[in-house]
Amino acid sequence: MSEFAEVIPRQPAIQNSVGIVHFAVADEMDEVCWHGIQSTSAACRTFSPVIPCKLGPVTTRTLIKNLAAARDGATSVSGWVDTVRDQKKVQFVVLRDESGAVQLVHPRSFHDDGSPAEDALAETISGLAQGTFLTATGELKHDERVKLGGVEIKLDGLEIAAEAIPETPIAEDSSVDKRMDWRFLDLRVPRNQLIFRIQTTLEHAWRTYWVENDFIEVHTPKLMASASESKAELFEVEYFDTKAYLAQSPQFFKQMAQAAGFGKIFEIAPSFRADPSFTSRHATEFTMVDNEISWIDSHEDVMKLHEVLMITGFQAVKDKHGDEIEKLFGIELTVPSAPFPRIPLAEAKQIVSDRGYTVPRTDADMDPEGERQIAAYVKETYGHDFVFLTDYASSIRPFYHMRHADDAGLTNSYDLIYNGVEISTGAQREHRVDVLETQIRDKGMDPAELDFYLDFFRYGIPSHGGFGMGLGRVLMLMLGLPNLREATYLFRGPTRLTP
Repeated sequence: MSEFAEVIPRQPAIQNSVGIVHFAVADEMDEVCWHGIQSTSAACRTFSPVIPCKLGPVTTRTLIKNLAAARDGATSVSGWVDTVRDQKKVQFVVLRDESGAVQLVHPRSFHDDGSPAEDALAETISGLAQGTFLTATGELKHDERVKLGGVEIKLDGLEIAAEAIPETPIAEDSSVDKRMDWRFLDLRVPRNQLIFRIQTTLEHAWRTYWVENDFIEVHTPKLMASASESKAELFEVEYFDTKAYLAQSPQFFKQMAQAAGFGKIFEIAPSFRADPSFTSRHATEFTMVDNEISWIDSHEDVMKLHEVLMITGFQAVKDKHGDEIEKLFGIELTVPSAPFPRIPLAEAKQIVSDRGYTVPRTDADMDPEGERQIAAYVKETYGHDFVFLTDYASSIRPFYHMRHADDAGLTNSYDLIYNGVEISTGAQREHRVDVLETQIRDKGMDPAELDFYLDFFRYGIPSHGGFGMGLGRVLMLMLGLPNLREATYLFRGPTRLTP
């Protein structure tokens, strides 16, 4: 599958209208158009506006990050109070918004004899609590002596949008659990906000690749009548007069798309797993990145696609956020190079053993310490942060993984290890219905319970394969975070259902 062997360059964006794939949004939108969408194309002009309107920017608010490029003079910014320094002669407020921070300055008023004059603005500033949301108006002044961006605003007035309670319930040294209790406050910290800007850039880079290479996005159901693998880790829910399960994987429906002739599909969506683990890398609800592609020769084609996506995503993150990542996380992000090392699992376990560690598991799988050991070996030997562990035993793989033609005890499958942690499982799928039924029975399952799934294969289906990858784990490992909770907007675990 040579189409996945190298990163395909992005095409220039097309500035267009409704129904486009590639698009660019202008900073200024002055035309009247249908439903408020600006365009110079005939497609938009064909329709008469339902509600004619003069279009402009979505908001007229000035972002703090844009102040450095603005001219000195009157300005207005909105955000929340980070800190207040209430000094005898002058007051300073650090105001933050989603783009940065700026210093607000207010010299106190005094009578000629040096006594304090009545100053309503000073009283307002003195009463500001951290987290108060407000709009500040004043005079912008560039001054290279100001450490915070080289600009400051001399205040003329403040308009309070919402006051905050003075006692903030969390601090920088609060425990992770305490911070999760007050997640909305925890996310005001620039470092934590950056995590989700990086997530946005990463997903956008992947989507751009998929769309430009003719992948179809699907939204699979998260309520299922039967298990996609086993019922051991499924959440069971009441569904009118029957039982349903929260999907732990979109696997069946990804394969259905291959039977439907979609060819190449992707999905970024939640998955649910009733796993009571309390590790740093597990959650009961998490976001999965899934791909499935038709007409593959082996799982090697899936690994090539996986490489392209990781390189594409990491390059986009480094280009846009590399400096911020180094500043706030102390990490110089490395963009991986292809090919990623590939090591059969049996060989990897021998390498780990030679390093002095014996994997204690009896089910032929690798344990977390073994993954860390093989990752260390790969880093020392190849200078690479990623490694594909391949050829897993059929005894520990799902029934739909294709087995080796010359050894039914092994599968055409892999795990992708990044910085010592498994982030993804991929495989070539078994597409021959008679073989699939046999493998279902081998797992102690009844093919009759999967009849709807087997129908996908009875009416013809191409060879295919794909992977599922945990988005949170990628972010956690990319940024050196100590646990998955910090890489998740709102974490769900065995003992956490709020906020």
